[in-house]
Amino acid sequence: MTADLVFNVLIAVLGGAIRVGTPFLMVSLGECLTEKAGRINLGLEGVLVLSAMAGFGGAYLTGNVWAGVLIAGCSGALLALLHGLVCSLPRVNDVATGIALMLLGSGLAFYLGKPLIQPQAPQIPPLPLGDWSSSAQVRSALQVNALFPIGVAIAALMAWGFRSTRIGLVLRMAGDSTDATRALGYSVNTIRTAATVAGGFIAGLGGASLSLYYPGSWNEGLSSGQGLIAVALVIFARWNPWRCLWAALLFGGAGALGPALQSVGISSGYYLFNAVPYVLTLAILVWTCSPSRSVKGMPAELGVTR
Repeated sequence: MTADLVFNVLIAVLGGAIRVGTPFLMVSLGECLTEKAGRINLGLEGVLVLSAMAGFGGAYLTGNVWAGVLIAGCSGALLALLHGLVCSLPRVNDVATGIALMLLGSGLAFYLGKPLIQPQAPQIPPLPLGDWSSSAQVRSALQVNALFPIGVAIAALMAWGFRSTRIGLVLRMAGDSTDATRALGYSVNTIRTAATVAGGFIAGLGGASLSLYYPGSWNEGLSSGQGLIAVALVIFARWNPWRCLWAALLFGGAGALGPALQSVGISSGYYLFNAVPYVLTLAILVWTCSPSRSVKGMPAELGVTR
């Protein structure tokens, strides 16, 4: 490959990392917030699909894309609220409930979203960060999803909140010690349910990114397992919001590699390159399976059998 081709591929991967990585970022931040409070939500795949459908439908019916984004976030929060309430019951397993909600969210989205497959809804406006360049490739690659800087701001707010606020301290305490939280007079179930709902809202913004920006339409195969991948991404990021950002960009870049190579005429092995995010997920799960790595940074209550 010539230097120009290499440059074009790198620029395309950079732009694709932001474009493809935005849903990963939102869902991983939502799961990070949920797990910091000591609860696992494997239903985020259902949250992602349902919020993508609801956001697309909201934007289509109202004609306002930001109304669609808000509806997507609220639909994710409602499904997460159901998860939080059910998990608050005695002898209910978080993982089993999450899987049930994943199926529920996906089923509702597929059933309610059938009339939305053909229509076109307003799209989230891109931020033209490449106007400084005379290169059409650079300008195109740096058309940034407007939700991406919002995701970065959420990551910064979460990192600061966990470290420097009373709310963050109480939330982390609920994730590390149920007994200590109750001893100080706090309701563990209330904290975990609130964190789950807030995490569902953030994850719902990732669904809005899918249906209202890239690929910018609604269909039943929209998510491609990104909600489940994001759970592995949180483990890889060691429950750190800033690391979730870099991990999301890594996964986004992996997902954009195939299209980037195809854009410069390299189509051999295209489908193999499309499998890179899934191979990366498997590699991360294998890499983090040893006890010394898997427990580092993990909220202690996640390892408690309930």
